[in-house]
Amino acid sequence: MAVFTPVTPDELAPWLAGFDIGRPLALKGIASGIENSNFFLTTSAGEYVLTIFEKLTALELPFYLELTAHLAQAGIPCPGPMVDRAGRNFSTLKGKPAAVVRRLPGASHMTPAAGERAQVAAMLARMHLAGARFSGFQQNPRGPHWWATTAPLVKPFMDGGGRRLLDEELAFQASHRHDALPRGPVHADLFRDNVLFEAGQLGGFIDFYFAGFDCLQFDIAVCVNDWCIEREGDAPGALVESEVREFLTAYNAVRPLLAAERAAWDVMLRAAALRFWLSRLFDFHLPRSGLMITPHDPGHFQRILQMRRTWAAPWLA
Repeated sequence: MAVFTPVTPDELAPWLAGFDIGRPLALKGIASGIENSNFFLTTSAGEYVLTIFEKLTALELPFYLELTAHLAQAGIPCPGPMVDRAGRNFSTLKGKPAAVVRRLPGASHMTPAAGERAQVAAMLARMHLAGARFSGFQQNPRGPHWWATTAPLVKPFMDGGGRRLLDEELAFQASHRHDALPRGPVHADLFRDNVLFEAGQLGGFIDFYFAGFDCLQFDIAVCVNDWCIEREGDAPGALVESEVREFLTAYNAVRPLLAAERAAWDVMLRAAALRFWLSRLFDFHLPRSGLMITPHDPGHFQRILQMRRTWAAPWLA
């Protein structure tokens, strides 16, 4: 994540002394993303990730940390929080909430190798099944309510065509209800940079700080819109049918999709594209100041949304 709140090993040492994870030896800011301040932390006991939360409050954080702790205990490879000697999974560092998690093995593969999509899909299905036993609750923080409140903020920066597309899609999504679809905790941001691989094997899912309760199919749609698309050529963002088939087949083998989910597939792909188009518009045009910030191009998901509005998935019928 982008570094908004710098911290040195000397500044960190007193805070870290509350944990049984050794003394800090090295601290390196992680430049990708734009939500929190994240650091690779090396201590005398091992490798960790330190997160200083820039927007989430002490009232909001327990959902995320308790969810990852629950999933990790259920065998899902994700960064469950370390607990300090006072039994806390987060506390205040430099005036903001902060947590430390054990660093998972591997690195992100921006060009997935053979079989990696299937591994992600199968683990996502396992995560959804494990999430059904989680007792916490929070609505998807970037769901329809957020879309409605964010759209007026970004419209002044858009041209007429973009505003019309946004208004039409918001109206389209508002006309569709998904009461019959299975719901539960979703990652909601499981892009390629939030999945780690080591030696061809899935190392873990990271960055759960957009998680919340939503249709499980929304999580699948977010993944497909990033993992199963053309990267270059004449139609970047277009779905690659063979890759979509691979992903859905692997997911379906663990948690079979219901008929209602298949019927809503096209609508959900559009919803996932709309969510990230809006968030990228917001981050691009209304950025926060930080030491290392790399906002994403909102045009990428505008193109994806335009494509999904005219695309159908006949093999799911």
